[in-house]
Amino acid sequence: MNKAMQVAETAFCEFRRKVRAAEVLSAAMEHILRLLEFSGKISIVVQNGRVLKSGYEEGYFRQQT
Repeated sequence: MNKAMQVAETAFCEFRRKVRAAEVLSAAMEHILRLLEFSGKISIVVQNGRVLKSGYEEGYFRQQT
């Protein structure tokens, strides 16, 4: 296995681990979401390692009062 393949495999394993551990948001973003008390759905579309589109739906998980 060449060096580039090893690096790619290691990166993919780390990616899977972070997804499983729900570590996909940066600490800074998580801090902002907590400050805002954000409840909603955040979506990110990625192609070839680049973010193509991102968005959010506020109140997605908001309970009826």
